This record gives sequence, structure tokens and C-alpha cells, in this order.
Amino acid sequence: MKTPGFWYRPEATAAARLLAPAGALYDAASRLRRAWVTPQRAPVPVVCIGNLVAGGAGKTPVALALARRLAEIGIAAHTLSRGHGGSLAGPVRVDPAVHGAAEVGDEPLLLARAAPAWVSRDRPAGARAAAAAGAALILMDDGFQNPSLAKDLSLLVVDGPVGFGNGLVLPAGPLRETPEAGLKRAGALVVMGRDQAGMAALAARHGLPALGARLVPAPGDVARLRGRRVLAFAGIGRPQKFFATLAELGAEIVGRIAFPDHHAYTPDEMMRLVETAQERGAVAVTTEKDQVRLPPAARPMVEALRVDLAWDDPVALDAVLEPVVRRVLHASRP
Repeated sequence: MKTPGFWYRPEATAAARLLAPAGALYDAASRLRRAWVTPQRAPVPVVCIGNLVAGGAGKTPVALALARRLAEIGIAAHTLSRGHGGSLAGPVRVDPAVHGAAEVGDEPLLLARAAPAWVSRDRPAGARAAAAAGAALILMDDGFQNPSLAKDLSLLVVDGPVGFGNGLVLPAGPLRETPEAGLKRAGALVVMGRDQAGMAALAARHGLPALGARLVPAPGDVARLRGRRVLAFAGIGRPQKFFATLAELGAEIVGRIAFPDHHAYTPDEMMRLVETAQERGAVAVTTEKDQVRLPPAARPMVEALRVDLAWDDPVALDAVLEPVVRRVLHASRP
């Protein structure tokens, strides 16, 4: 689905107020599920990268950055995802040479570039499979609201400019649960981009560290796209973030086309997009996450903007990870 515009308006609209009772039922059902389910403990520590909202907060870039940081300090981390949009229930280790987004989803294909990636709708089973294959630590991309697997550390990712939107629970707003409930189970808040919604202050009130981070376009892509005419399209949680990034790096945007999150592109759609770009003297540009969902024949005709995650304070990140890292390193000693 596309993100409803009223979710991120500062005050509740008539539509949000009308849906508020349904949101209260959704929240009650989620609380009941967490209360009834006893989390299973994985053979190795589990770090969950989750969020409190539906849609694009930036969890996967954070998981990629953590996988690379853990590799730097010698920890064999594997990633674990549900595989949203994929047909395979798992547990299965993702092989980009064999699997496509239709089988394993888009995010696991990106995660597999940084570390061994697993897809499993049964999270405990996926964690056991990863540990049996040599994982010393599990990075779980999403699943914060899934109570089936115990977490040793949970990092909540939030989009700094918009925060928690109108503050209401689905479907009245973007929240999967209330901030009060979610922050009690978190170890830190990762604030992506400019903190215009007071997220660092909220974290401080709950006694949590706030880790600032931002997505930075790859230098080569900045040079390649600056000044070029581009037809921008994206099927992510908040496509406007992608469009804004292209504008900031100096691309001349001749069209902005938003699709629902995890949209599966058809060959006909791609032909129309490429033809439209050509008619406007432009090149079609999308995100890396969208690129893996394109029909293979269309990929050479579309360019993707690569982004990296930069931490405002890497030392603060290491301090948050330190208890889990110490436990992994201790377990590896003979």
C-alpha cells in the first residue's frame, strides 16, 4: 500500500479520528500477542533492527552498516529477515545468483551483499539455522513486534524529519504500537536524518541513547547524476525521501512516480517508464531496493542511486553494541 498522507500530518485529521477505534483494537491485539507468546532463545545473541512505524524508516541500511561494523571487529554476523514479498518460507540462505525478489524479497538480497543472509518466516528456526551455519551473532532486520524470538538488543530506527507522524496506531496512523510500549523494550533509538520531530529528546526521557545517522549518496553516483535529467521512481515506504535526495545532489528531476512499498514491477510498467524517460530526454533512476525487483531485462535500462549510512558518532554506536560484542567475543575464547 501507499503511505496515506494523513499519517504524517501534525494533527489528527477527520480520517484519522474515524479510524482511531480500529487503531485501539490493533494495539490491544498486539499487546495480547506479546503477552501470550514466550520468546525462544537463539543459540547466539540476537540484535534486532526494528521500528515503530509501518514503512520506510531506514532499517535495512542500518542493518547493512551494522553487519559491516561487526565484520570490522571480527564478529561473524548473519542477517535474518522474514522475506517480505517473497514466496519462500525458509529457513533458507539467500543466494543472489539463484534467488530473486519474488522468492526471498528485496531487502534480503541487499543484505546478502554485506553478510550471509537468511529468510525465515519462523524466526527462531531461522536463527537456529544461521547459528548452525557459523553465525556468532544474528542481525534481525525488522521483527521488533514479533515476540517469537528473544532479542539481546533492539535498535529502533526512526525517520528524524517526521518521527512518529500523527502519533496514532494503524490504521489511524503509522504506528505499529505506542511509543511508550515500544521504547520500554529498546536499547537505543537510531535517528535517521535531521531530528526535526524531537526524537533525541524523547529517547532521553526514556533513558535511551539516541544515535544519529544519515544516508549519504555514493560519491561516484553524485558525480554521475549531478546535472542530468532524471525520471525518478520508487516503491518504498516514503518515496519522497528518495526524490529529495536526488534533488539535493543536483539532478534535474523531470518526473516523480511513487509506487506502493515492495511493489513488484511488471515488464509493461518498465517499458512505459523507460519510454517516458526517453521522451523527456532523461534517464530512469530508482533505488537499489527497487532495482532488485525490476524484471531482469529492464535492469540495464535503469540506473540506481547507491547510498551508504554514516554515523554521527561511531564511538556512541560501539558503546551501545559493547555488551553484546563482549558476550560474543567471550564465547569465542577457548
